Amino acid sequence: MKIKNRCMKAGKLIFVVLLTTLNVSAQTGRKFTYEFLSLPPSARITGLGGIAPVLRDDDINLSVYNPSNLNPAHHRSLAFNHNFHFAGISNGSAAYGHHIEKWGITTQLSVGYMSYGDFKWTTERDESLGSFTASEQYIGLGLGRRLNERITAGLQIKSVFSHLETYQSFGMAADLALQYENPDQKMAVTFLVRNLGGEISTYNASALSAPLDIQIALTKRLSHLPLRFSIIAHQLQQWDVRYDDPSAVEETDLFGEVKKESAFAAAADNFFRHFMFNMELSLGKTEGFKIRAAYNHQRRQELNLSTFRSMAGFSLGFGLKIKQIGIDYGLGYYHLAGATNHLSLVTNLDRFKRKSGS
Repeated sequence: MKIKNRCMKAGKLIFVVLLTTLNVSAQTGRKFTYEFLSLPPSARITGLGGIAPVLRDDDINLSVYNPSNLNPAHHRSLAFNHNFHFAGISNGSAAYGHHIEKWGITTQLSVGYMSYGDFKWTTERDESLGSFTASEQYIGLGLGRRLNERITAGLQIKSVFSHLETYQSFGMAADLALQYENPDQKMAVTFLVRNLGGEISTYNASALSAPLDIQIALTKRLSHLPLRFSIIAHQLQQWDVRYDDPSAVEETDLFGEVKKESAFAAAADNFFRHFMFNMELSLGKTEGFKIRAAYNHQRRQELNLSTFRSMAGFSLGFGLKIKQIGIDYGLGYYHLAGATNHLSLVTNLDRFKRKSGS
């Protein structure tokens, strides 16, 4: 029994490390659970840096991230997403939208999962006792409604399930959003509170919170160019998001003196860790092809290596509409070791109905 308990403690440690490494806003020292809720739900959002609260069009996946994006164009929309991570780890999701004309609201049902694969179960002497699995899932219900010509509000409730060997956890989380649009200026601003909640039944006596993230975002589309760019301020509930890395190698100057970071440089670095920038360029007569890119300063600072150059913090992607199906691909660079590859398929069931009836 002691051996099993020790092995399970080791398994939990690996579990937490994996969550923290893969989390878009990974941050040493944060005491959160259900970190997979912070991962981008679609390839489009991955290509936009993993954070995209302010976009609003016919893509149902956008409402999974921000329920105030829900609108009548999402009626009978269906999406499937799968994200390939490192070491056989993967996560995916699906979403469906339905507009209720009588009440003037648009609803969305989504499901998502995170699979951490198989773990070896061994004794302290590395004697095999078999294996166990670890996974997490959620079921979400979102509601969005236009309050007036320019303001929309949204709410999403998520039931979260976590499984590690014979241990289980259950929790609830909510997303609250308010969005302002100015069509004349081709601009929108969003206030979003993500993952407000936490564990109800726990692995142990201590209940942890879900990965809360308060965001304010602005997007602007240029008047004479089909380019839309966004500036997102995130992690606003905590000002200091830097941390001391005990394994960091101290840099020295030509005289052997240890280089010390100035207070101004530290403050500036902390400030920019709260910001992420992305852009989306639409091409073609019907704007059926889109190219995306983003930069996340916090991710780069936390996952970049001082001794090697990497693409950590950058993201790329593209989207293509072929008849009734939209295909999106996102590439998120996390570390020198590689990147995650995200694939999404989006369609609207009414398009098939119209085509078959024509």
